[in-house]
Amino acid sequence: MTTALDNLHVLDFSRILAGPFATMLLGDLGATVTKIERPGVGDDTRTWAPPRDRHGQATYFQSVNRNKDAIVLDLTDPHDRAEARRLAVSADVVVENFRPGLMAEFGLDYDQLRADNPGLIYCGITGFGRTGGAALPGYDLLVQAVGGLMSITGPPDGEPQKVGVAVVDVLTGLFATTGILAALHHRERSGTGQRIDVDLLSCLLAGLVNQAGGYTSAGVIPSRMGNRHPSIAPYELYPCADGELVLAVGNDRQFADLCKVLGASHLCIDDRFATNTGRVLHRAELYAELVRLLADKPAPAWIEELTRARVPAGAVNDIAGAFALAESLGLAPTVTIPGVDGTAVTLPRNPINLSATPPTYRSAPPALPRRQ
Repeated sequence: MTTALDNLHVLDFSRILAGPFATMLLGDLGATVTKIERPGVGDDTRTWAPPRDRHGQATYFQSVNRNKDAIVLDLTDPHDRAEARRLAVSADVVVENFRPGLMAEFGLDYDQLRADNPGLIYCGITGFGRTGGAALPGYDLLVQAVGGLMSITGPPDGEPQKVGVAVVDVLTGLFATTGILAALHHRERSGTGQRIDVDLLSCLLAGLVNQAGGYTSAGVIPSRMGNRHPSIAPYELYPCADGELVLAVGNDRQFADLCKVLGASHLCIDDRFATNTGRVLHRAELYAELVRLLADKPAPAWIEELTRARVPAGAVNDIAGAFALAESLGLAPTVTIPGVDGTAVTLPRNPINLSATPPTYRSAPPALPRRQ
């Protein structure tokens, strides 16, 4: 099958999550990805467990390393550095997330490689940039804290909370992939490569979107609101006679339909609730009204009625429930990839659906090679 990135060779020096996630996405789209790992230990996430699968492999490592080959090189060894340079000057893309300056010490930074490979696209991923924040360690939890995300996550009267997945690393991997694809497009026209720099803090600030825009454009510093939304109501979790449901009402039509289902059409003409702005300003009163009305039935019954009326409503699924929902909707959320040793691993599929060059799943995450 033809893939979008046929004949593209990516040399991946990165480890943990942001870089490996980006290179896995490129691999899904057809690139040949060679992962460089340290002797004996490899990528740190090979030991980040539990959980482990039935073959004893850390599922963290597996989640971001399919469609890659792995080789072991000790970059402190002159012979291995020479081999790494040989691979880099023949690659289309290099991705690394070492401490700023370390690749230059190894002779593997962009400036030293592009002399022999002017078409090279070199993506460097850092925690806080290559200048003022070069010495700061770039761990997702740390960036969620200092980057403001924890300040807006969690209940108003509770402690700041991190998001339940390393979302800053994921965002950074997506931004890195976008930059690489843009640089490839530029190279098609110009014949020249370029350096791409992405850092976790900048990616988080960009990913804060409306919350960041409220500060940069209006000087509003948001705070924790639990499950509530700063600009939309009703948009939170509600208790029912049995269980809870989420309402995500984004416009006046949806609110009118919600009121109709609840048998409370009078709320639509109440000056406090007739518009979204009014509903946000009178959020507490609206919440009390809806809790009273929703107490009549269990959550599943309300969800069925509201969904039929095109009002966004749903249950709070666990991860198993989320995959079951996707499966029931025909989204085929997983792929099972055979390994070279006869084992297989089941992973979330790439969500990009391309009509002519869809993602492919050619190889399971690689075992750490034995050093020759």
